[in-house]
Amino acid sequence: MKRKAATPNRSFRVADQIQRDLTELIARELKDPRVGMVTINAVEVTPDYAHAKVFFSLLVGEPGETEAALNQAAGFLRNGLFKRLHIHTVPTLHFVFDRTTERAADMNALIARAVASRAKDD
Repeated sequence: MKRKAATPNRSFRVADQIQRDLTELIARELKDPRVGMVTINAVEVTPDYAHAKVFFSLLVGEPGETEAALNQAAGFLRNGLFKRLHIHTVPTLHFVFDRTTERAADMNALIARAVASRAKDD
């Protein structure tokens, strides 16, 4: 008997739900003072749902310290996800600081500098 393929968008939906639930859990239930104003930018889930890489950025705070605190609290957050998600396997969480916003700000500054120098030359 041929097995029916899983829904192709299911992993994206699961990752999106994990992102929403983690945002709420971190804001409301995580009491670690090392974790400040964290924004969850993206979640990547492995095909077997065993691991999830969680990309976050900070408004205020030290990225290395916050990453360590979040990875320490990963078990607590996974337990909170287990209560909220209705899937067979809740992934192990791995937090990674996302430097995308910093790079975007640097690129905007470079573009602004180039435009200003070009306007000055004209």
